[in-house]
Amino acid sequence: MKMWVMVEFLLAASMMDVVGSSDLQNCFQEQIRLQGQVRLMEHRVKQQQLKITQLLEKKETQYRDRRKENSVIDLGGERQYSDCAEIYNDGHKQSGFYKMRPIKSPAEFLAFCDMSEGGGWTVFQRRSDGSQNFDRVWTDYEEGFGNFISANGEYWLGNKNLHYLTSQGNYTLRIDLTDFEDEQRFAQYARFRVADEEHSYAMTCGEYSGTAGDSLTGGFHPEAKWWADHQGMKFSTRDRDNDNYEGNCAEEEKAGWWFNRCHSANLNGFYYKGPYTAKTDNGIVWYTWHGWWYSLKSVVMKVRPEDFQPNIV
Repeated sequence: MKMWVMVEFLLAASMMDVVGSSDLQNCFQEQIRLQGQVRLMEHRVKQQQLKITQLLEKKETQYRDRRKENSVIDLGGERQYSDCAEIYNDGHKQSGFYKMRPIKSPAEFLAFCDMSEGGGWTVFQRRSDGSQNFDRVWTDYEEGFGNFISANGEYWLGNKNLHYLTSQGNYTLRIDLTDFEDEQRFAQYARFRVADEEHSYAMTCGEYSGTAGDSLTGGFHPEAKWWADHQGMKFSTRDRDNDNYEGNCAEEEKAGWWFNRCHSANLNGFYYKGPYTAKTDNGIVWYTWHGWWYSLKSVVMKVRPEDFQPNIV
C-alpha cells in the first residue's frame, strides 16, 4: 500500500513540474511577445515624432516663403514719396514694393525698391524666369504689367510712370545682368530720362560706365552707332512702330523697346535659357557681353537720383 502511495506522489509531483515548466515557458513567451510589441510601438512613436517634425518644418518653410513672396511693404500712407531714394532716406531700408507718387504723377503706383548697393534704387524692369510675356501692345507697356508682389517677380513699371519718375531730375540708370553660369556684369548710364507720351516715351541717357560694355548707346564701335545706338529712340511695340528699320523691330524681336535698326540691347526679349537659335536675335540680349545669340538669365533695370546721398541715420 505504501508503495502505491509513493508512486502516486511521485507521479503527482512530476505532473506539477510539467505544469509548472509549461506555465513558466508560456510566461517567457508572453514576455518576449510583449517586448516585441513595445519595441514596435517605440519605433512607431519615433516615426510619428519624425513626421511631426517634418510637417512643422514644412509649415515654417511655407510661412517664410509666403512672407518672402509677398514683398509689398505698407508704410501707412502718412507721407507720399516721389521715389525709392526718398523712402530710403526716411529710414526704410528693407527692399520690397512701396507705394510712391512722383511730383507730376496723377496717382500713386507700386514699384520695387532695391535698398542694396547704397540703397534708394527704383526698379522699373525685372527679368528672372520667363513667367511674364513681354511681347505686348503699346497700352500694356504704357500702363505697366507683371508681378508686383513677389520680390523676384518679372514686371515692367510702365512708360507713363517711368516718365513721371525720371522727369523729376537727373537720374542714374543701372542695369544688373546675370548669365546662366551665374556670372554678373553691370552697365550704368548718367542722366537717364524717358519722355512723355507725346514724344512716344523716347529714351535719353549720358555717359556709360560698368563691366558689361556699352550696348545701349552703341559705344562699342563708332561705325555701329547708326544702327546700334538706342539713345534718343522712341519706344516701339508691335502695334506702334517707331523704329528706324524698314520692317517692324518690335514684331520681329517679340518685345517692346527703344529699337533703332533693330538693336544691340534688347532686355525685354524672349526668355531663352542661354544660347539659342531663332529666326531673329530676339532673346534677352546685351551684345557687348554675350553677343546676339545668348539670352541672359536675369536682368534688373533701376534708377536713382544722381545727387542721392544715403542717410546713415
